[in-house]
Amino acid sequence: MTAPPPSEAMNIILVDDDDGDAKAIRRAFAKARIANPITRFVDPVEALAFLRRETGTPPGQYILLVDINMPRMSGLEMLDALRADQRLHDAVVFMLTTSQDERDLMVAHHHNVAGYIVKQNAGADFLALLDTLDHYWRIVELPDMRRSALEVG
Repeated sequence: MTAPPPSEAMNIILVDDDDGDAKAIRRAFAKARIANPITRFVDPVEALAFLRRETGTPPGQYILLVDINMPRMSGLEMLDALRADQRLHDAVVFMLTTSQDERDLMVAHHHNVAGYIVKQNAGADFLALLDTLDHYWRIVELPDMRRSALEVG
């Protein structure tokens, strides 16, 4: 694994059906001067199709920010699908949700999420949270997800 070249920014894939939350997240990233590309999906089914290269070409390195409570497929169901897919099971996922349900937290961590962030709790600390995410993807080396697990192993 090697860090991305400076010209290749870490991509953020946001999966959240709430337009207001998505706008707030984009504004917060801009306010924190984090210019990483953000691709938004309002539905986990669409996001999975994109990540599986059925409807587009996903970036090589990305971090997923996924809401839990969405129609059609929940964020936890998306986690199930990601972890069951040999090409996507190593994806770095942060849950960014309104759910404070302890069961959701446990299920998310059982699926090896990188973090579980409750939107209401982030409040004034949201910029600090984004700063932490910014440092995370600058420090941590992630695999190029364009290479399938079969090519690596």
